[in-house]
Amino acid sequence: MTIASKIVRRVATIDENKSVLDAAKLMTEEFIGSVVVTNSSGIRGLFTERELMMNVVGRGKDPEKVQIKDVMTTDPIKVQPNDTAGRCLDLMKEHRCRHLLVFEGDEFVGIVSLRDMVVLMIDEKEELIGQLQRYISS
Repeated sequence: MTIASKIVRRVATIDENKSVLDAAKLMTEEFIGSVVVTNSSGIRGLFTERELMMNVVGRGKDPEKVQIKDVMTTDPIKVQPNDTAGRCLDLMKEHRCRHLLVFEGDEFVGIVSLRDMVVLMIDEKEELIGQLQRYISS
């Protein structure tokens, strides 16, 4: 099963020149753990709760004075809608991240999170259990 059904296509974005405080407020309002960072040329990176903690709060920096572009992930991992949850989980483990940007060719189409991949894998297992139960009882 591919990740296509779990892609979040309505993605929160924020300009790279905004403050970390602006990003934190947006993530709080939207109840999300990451925002895609943009500029006039397109996608520049990804800013997550982890960057907030590791690169700002944990280093005693003022979130109102730090620009997102100075603490964001500049080369987030990218996947395609036809990738599997297993592949995405492997990439997340390898790169120690919880969010992947989803592209169809060169076009950004959304984002998937670790939570999305866990739900997808549970759905896959439940479907398999159902198939096995139907097979056994037929």
